[in-house]
Amino acid sequence: MSVPILMYHSVTDDPNSATRPLAVRPSDFEAQMTYLKERGFTPLTLGDLVASLYRTGGAPAPDRPVVITFDDGYADFHHNALPVLDGLGFPATVFLTSGWLDDAGDDAAGRPLDRMLTWNQVREAAACGVEIAGHSHSHPQLDQLPDADLRQELRRNKALIEDKVGRPVATMAYPYGYSSARVRREVRKAGYWAACAVANTLADGDDDVMALPRLTVGRSTSMERFRKAVEGRGVPLIYLKEHALTKGYAVVRRTRYGLRHVVGRE
Repeated sequence: MSVPILMYHSVTDDPNSATRPLAVRPSDFEAQMTYLKERGFTPLTLGDLVASLYRTGGAPAPDRPVVITFDDGYADFHHNALPVLDGLGFPATVFLTSGWLDDAGDDAAGRPLDRMLTWNQVREAAACGVEIAGHSHSHPQLDQLPDADLRQELRRNKALIEDKVGRPVATMAYPYGYSSARVRREVRKAGYWAACAVANTLADGDDDVMALPRLTVGRSTSMERFRKAVEGRGVPLIYLKEHALTKGYAVVRRTRYGLRHVVGRE
């Protein structure tokens, strides 16, 4: 079974320069969700999908599953996306950067790109059936961090969400989609049993559960492109440019980390 796992970020008519490429207009988002409803897709949280496809004992997956995910935790999720999801009865998964929250206080870390959710809004989303998942504490490039810092990013994020929301956190997504075998090992050790990358392909039962692929939905995603992507028609061609950039940059990142590791030993 092939499953589209959709990756959203901001949902707004008025993005700033940093979030604009991945900011979907609210009218486009509503049209996309309506299409899923009309075409008989059944949205699942990432946790529910993983339980169905990758773990024994989970409920069988529906005929046309789809997973709707949001990275970072922008405030406009609460204002613009959640009402649409709630109105359609759609669950979703929000990968939360805990240090970016608007009321993070003493836990603030990193540099938020826009206005972010508050903890109360996160709890309201969870009460509406949204899975609150991990996305690191300060949104670094995890594959470039030393081991101790990597562990801190993962475990602090998970612990804060579980404490503030009062629910276990079992899934996460890598900031920027970047991971490595070392990062994935630490993610498992931190207590996560599934994680999302990007990859821009459909997920299926043969994927590495610690690097599940997602399909990017951004400002330039036309309705025609969206329809083709979720229906699984010509996905490699739709994301041809993204695939080329991802493969090239992966080589750069492995080389960069390797050089830092060697220099650190000298």
